[in-house]
Amino acid sequence: MRLLYSLLTYLLVPVMPLYLLWRGIREPAYRRRWGERFGWPPSDLPRDGIWLHAASVGEVQAASGFIRALQEQYPDMPLLVTTMTPTGAAQLERLFGTSARHCYLPFDMPHAVWLFLRRVRPRLGLVVEMEFWPNLFFGLRRRRIPFMVINARLSRQSAQAYRRFGPFIERVLNCPARIVAQSKDDALRLLELGAPGERVVVGGSLKFDQSLPASAREQGELLRQVLGASRPVWIAASTREGEEEQVLDAHAQVLAAVPDALLMLVPRHPDRFARVEALCLERGFTLVKRSSGEPCGPDARVYLGDTMGELPVLYAAADVAFVGGSLVPMGAHNVLEPAALGLPVLVGPHTFNFAGIVRQLVEAGACDQVADAGLLADAVIELLEDPERRTHRGRCGYELVQANRGASGRVMREVEVLLESH
Repeated sequence: MRLLYSLLTYLLVPVMPLYLLWRGIREPAYRRRWGERFGWPPSDLPRDGIWLHAASVGEVQAASGFIRALQEQYPDMPLLVTTMTPTGAAQLERLFGTSARHCYLPFDMPHAVWLFLRRVRPRLGLVVEMEFWPNLFFGLRRRRIPFMVINARLSRQSAQAYRRFGPFIERVLNCPARIVAQSKDDALRLLELGAPGERVVVGGSLKFDQSLPASAREQGELLRQVLGASRPVWIAASTREGEEEQVLDAHAQVLAAVPDALLMLVPRHPDRFARVEALCLERGFTLVKRSSGEPCGPDARVYLGDTMGELPVLYAAADVAFVGGSLVPMGAHNVLEPAALGLPVLVGPHTFNFAGIVRQLVEAGACDQVADAGLLADAVIELLEDPERRTHRGRCGYELVQANRGASGRVMREVEVLLESH
């Protein structure tokens, strides 16, 4: 199975440049630094330090608090962070500047992994969430580099898909020295797939510990003055393909009940900004783009968040937050970010990426799940028209986040053990 997997990665080599060029049409950063993708990282990358892989923006943001803890605990040890996407790299730079070095993780081909690990030679590897890269995992084990999968989550759907590969996945899961799962359910699914019981621990979610920019609230308050201090504002964040149509349907119903309401619409990926703008205009909504810097007058009905790295600021300027990727079967995105800012949270029915956290928020009275655009509109109207209910729900979410902090400390203890034993 491993040989077949490796052969498949090499058969895909001619397609990989085409993929990068295609992504580069809308995101020019994909057209740069190709050497790193194929196993040729810069020669000046830090060696013999800690290497952490966080696939994209969400993983970088989720691990941000833990990364700061690593820097404080091991100030003299070099830190390298790899991502798969330029947006993840940009988020890392925004949060950490030059204090954390970045490189793209190579495609999972044996020779590319070998070149990368030979150049970096980390003392410890950390993979955020559940990135299964078999050749990378086998390469780390072969070079006797201790590594952990941290903040690991495994949905029921993903577990069912991996089960088809039986012994192969079991071998992959035997590579990490530790797997720190977010919840008991995640840990049980990993164990069922063959992860060694003595290596799987439950540490909670790093997302509870993520650090929001210190200025987010202040900048959000300033933005709210621009949008209209007394104007009802709701945000639909990290929306995905096929979801904006439903959100705009909901907004039309919201406007019928709350005529001066404003929707802040923030697509998940920058390559879709233009298409979402066109969709809003086709639907007849007066629109202002965040990137334009233009004033958002009372006639505007949609404020398009077409910039990167500003989601906390946009959340802080809103009254109610809908988290996208949940009206379509994408599993939802980070529901804790708005909760940490004291906003009532709304999500659709598809939340398998955050099932446990959504359940906690719902039970705490901080979140409502809605099945479609009509129910989304009803929930938004109810919250916009009832400030007391809105404040109560936001406070419940904030208190839940504060009560569940501490995952970074639990993961750090595992890091200390591995570094001391190697």
